[in-house]
Amino acid sequence: MTKQTFIKGAMILLAAGIINRLLGFVPRIALPRIIGAEGVGLYQLSYPFLIVMLTIITGGIPLAVAKWIAEAESQGDSTRVKYIFRAAMSFVVVLGIIMTALMLLFAPWITKHLLPDARVYHTFMVMSPLLIINGIASVYRGYFQGKQNMVPSAVSQTTETLLRIIASLTFAYLLMPFGVEWAAAGAMLGVVIGEIGGLAVIMWTYYRDKHLDKTHKPLGSLPAGKREPVMSKLLNISIPVTASRLVGSLSYLLETIFTARSLATAGIASGIATAQYGALQGMIIPLLLLPTALTYSLAVSLVPSLSEAAARGDKELIHKRLHQSMRLALVSGAPFVVVMTLFAEPLCRILYNHAEIAPMLQLMAPIGIFVYLQAPLQAALQALDKPATALINTLIGAVVKLVMIVMLASDPEFGIYGALIAINVNIVLVTVLHAIAVLKFIGFRMKFLDFVKVGAAMVIMGASARFTMNQQPLPAEWINLILACAAGVIIYLLLMVIMNIIDRHDVRRIPLFGQWFK
Repeated sequence: MTKQTFIKGAMILLAAGIINRLLGFVPRIALPRIIGAEGVGLYQLSYPFLIVMLTIITGGIPLAVAKWIAEAESQGDSTRVKYIFRAAMSFVVVLGIIMTALMLLFAPWITKHLLPDARVYHTFMVMSPLLIINGIASVYRGYFQGKQNMVPSAVSQTTETLLRIIASLTFAYLLMPFGVEWAAAGAMLGVVIGEIGGLAVIMWTYYRDKHLDKTHKPLGSLPAGKREPVMSKLLNISIPVTASRLVGSLSYLLETIFTARSLATAGIASGIATAQYGALQGMIIPLLLLPTALTYSLAVSLVPSLSEAAARGDKELIHKRLHQSMRLALVSGAPFVVVMTLFAEPLCRILYNHAEIAPMLQLMAPIGIFVYLQAPLQAALQALDKPATALINTLIGAVVKLVMIVMLASDPEFGIYGALIAINVNIVLVTVLHAIAVLKFIGFRMKFLDFVKVGAAMVIMGASARFTMNQQPLPAEWINLILACAAGVIIYLLLMVIMNIIDRHDVRRIPLFGQWFK
């Protein structure tokens, strides 16, 4: 099994993440055209509850498995690795079966009384198999990440995305004649099929490697002195992380419910409210989260890398890895912020054929930089055994967000923009609290001059992109937009090199392309 360095592992996941995000925009663009904004709203309304259930099952397990396997691997303890994997898998399967049964049993009550639109029932029922499928897949991902081999996760994600796109669009189209609620359920059925394909790929990789491993032996007893309860330690690691993520998941669910109730209080009809929520969660936020393909890959690679460094007491490596992650997140996310802020209207018109939602994107885009910096900071807190701090920060942000949604979204002057403002405040607050915590625990802070340099490059990039767009050199708007973005990004990257934010050594670490800069 191949173990990658931190940067190489992050880049492998980044490549897969970029491919998946770009492919993922195919259904994002096509679904509103097939089932409309209201159908997208029904499709999105089921997700918050699903995420809560998945968080209970898998919230901290992948991270706990990755962290503990990384520590066992650094000590050459292969027997413990097998015990960790077996214990985690047993826990997830049993809990997944129980949660799925409860979900199916209470589905009529949940969709009628808890979720804001009862038409979500069919989508809710279709998504129930995801609990077990996702739970099992999460253990395999944690196993490979703990061994710092990111290829299986990357291949699995790409397979899942491809199958999901084909199946979601096909079933949504075929079921649309039966009504928008059935079309939304068809789109969710595509998600289930994609997850099954992704799980099949990562399971095949695991058993292939196990078969090829000549040193593999049947699982025996742990040696004397190493017999502390495996399950107990797994839960000790995973429960605080699960609790932290559960706060975020419950916050997302309550955000959905509170937003719908507040919009009703503001006098907005249920169908219109569902469509507005669908536009926000199904169109605007996915566009804002496009660069998180990088921050996710950094966070996943960061946990085992920092855990291994912390186990050796290597503070210098901890600072180095964290600085690499934060700088990459900042530099790669900044151009997206510029493009989404300046070209919100043409983006929404070209991608979704809904130019009227552009003000939402314009209001959220500048906050994107906080989104991109948040993932590495949270991963650092978890890897350094400070998940309780991440939990408290997330809880504070969630409470502030929900209070602001009730106050602002119920005001007819704000409406859906009240919810949007509350989400923005939550993102900024949690990121700042995470940064303060990392500074407190390990004394890490980003160089202020880096922010100044990136900010200056963003301004110059924006000016050049706007100038190019205003010239309208070509007849098609979408070609002019691509040309303007390309011109701006080229200037931005040149400025990054000139100002020494990016150097040749950074580029050399990128798989495939790096060899040309040696």
